[in-house]
Amino acid sequence: MIFGLGGLLPTMNPAVETPVTRASLANRAARLTTAMPAHTSERAISFDSGHACPAVLPDLTQEADRALTEYRSETLQYAPRPGLPELRAWIAEYMRGDGVPDVSADGIQIVNGAKHGLELICRLLLDEGDSIVVTAPTYFTAIPIFKSLGVRFIEIPQDASGLDVEILERVLEQRRREGAPLPKFIYDVPDFHNPTGKTMPRKRREALLDAALRHGVFVVEDSPYRKVRFEGTSEPSLKALDPGDIVLALGTFSKLLAPGLRIGWITAARDLLTRIMQLKSDGGSCPLTQRLILEFAKAGHLDTHMRRVQEIYREHRDRMIAALRRELPQAETVIPQGGYYVWLTLPAGINDEELATRAAQRDVIVLPGSKFFAEPDGRYASKNHMRLAYSHASPEEIDAGVARLAEALRSM
Repeated sequence: MIFGLGGLLPTMNPAVETPVTRASLANRAARLTTAMPAHTSERAISFDSGHACPAVLPDLTQEADRALTEYRSETLQYAPRPGLPELRAWIAEYMRGDGVPDVSADGIQIVNGAKHGLELICRLLLDEGDSIVVTAPTYFTAIPIFKSLGVRFIEIPQDASGLDVEILERVLEQRRREGAPLPKFIYDVPDFHNPTGKTMPRKRREALLDAALRHGVFVVEDSPYRKVRFEGTSEPSLKALDPGDIVLALGTFSKLLAPGLRIGWITAARDLLTRIMQLKSDGGSCPLTQRLILEFAKAGHLDTHMRRVQEIYREHRDRMIAALRRELPQAETVIPQGGYYVWLTLPAGINDEELATRAAQRDVIVLPGSKFFAEPDGRYASKNHMRLAYSHASPEEIDAGVARLAEALRSM
């Protein structure tokens, strides 16, 4: 017997208890993999994830002290659901400085990192069975978010300038002729694309937005690496070129400042943000971390910090490119002008998943390129690519890790 509020309660009879089975899972959960991340040794060199280099993580001690004393009643309370007004105003000014006209604090929704923002956009726009456009390949962490909503993927390949708008136009026109539903949105990473590292030039951006506007399709711009530029001229963001409030732009402090802070934002038309705010169930993103960021930025430290980030990651990129040319001359590389990653095209016949397994046996962790295709067996999928992150590993680890990867390749 179990003692409950009303006295003695009978225990459940196991013989008549309804079993909880995997069939009880929601469709969105049943679609997802049950595989757990593989355990890696402490001495393994990690090229698989875009973690920040420990040397660039800022000291926020003073900001934390101020946030927990002067702003205690704000930072230890529930936050306004749209985000701290002062931080939203700062982000709006930051975006105006990046060429986005007429954006104000009311056009900013604070979220718990860019992926949280992407999930909220999906909940806003997608119903089960809707289709979306993604590049082939695309950001692999976004794929399970999309799959959980039961979407159908329309994969569009890339050329040297990013998403191939001519192919996109043909696909959209064909769907229109056939009476098939048009996609709800086009998802892209136009600056230092994850995983390929390509940056879309202005004319291609304008062509993409023109096609989206004519067909009545939203564009979701995910550009976390935009300020991590090493050389070349910055292109205007898709939001800066937005011809009719069709762009929902995702921003994040993960790459601007530190990933563990988990603060990002969405910039979009106000009627869309009003609905997104109501879908946000967390009672407001953490006000303490919002205030830490705001105090750091208000003090003028962010520009200095970003210059250090650019300097260190430029060194890391150059070190990885040199190591790849030395150790893996048979692999083709796209040299990015910024961002965190190098995209490798391996010799024909090399299976990227087998190579990743052999590399892990040599304590270097890499991501096979096949994970970045929304449709693994689709028209554009391939098995001879690899994405290497140069952000987290030290220069010495980059040298050692690439040498181990080359050894793994030779073993095949």
